[in-house]
Amino acid sequence: LFYTHALPLPGFLLLAPDIIAHWSILMASAPIALPVLNINIPSMLLYLIGNVLTQYLCISSVFVLTTECASLTVTLVVTLRKFLSLLFSILYFNNPFTTYHWLGTGLVFGGTLLFSDIPGLIRASREKKEKLT
Repeated sequence: LFYTHALPLPGFLLLAPDIIAHWSILMASAPIALPVLNINIPSMLLYLIGNVLTQYLCISSVFVLTTECASLTVTLVVTLRKFLSLLFSILYFNNPFTTYHWLGTGLVFGGTLLFSDIPGLIRASREKKEKLT
């Protein structure tokens, strides 16, 4: 796992001029006052820090989930999280919800229902009720 993350790092040297230019844009953004620390910080830097922290929280949560659950469960949870992020993005940016989005929605929830075996649980519940009567 270390090598899959460490080996691509030298490739970023090819993008150094672009990274430096965008860092300058980031540092030139409108400042936001942080009252607790009594300092001003560029707004884009604050957004970048927030993004990094939430990504860390998400990745560490996935690692914990991997140790506690089967890989299929982890894949299902990550897929549902990505789907909810997509829905949030569509609603927040007022993008159209196309036929393909509806198709994807049906596939995601259909897969979730098949994985959780809800039809089997309903069937078992009915059989149990029939045995009691």
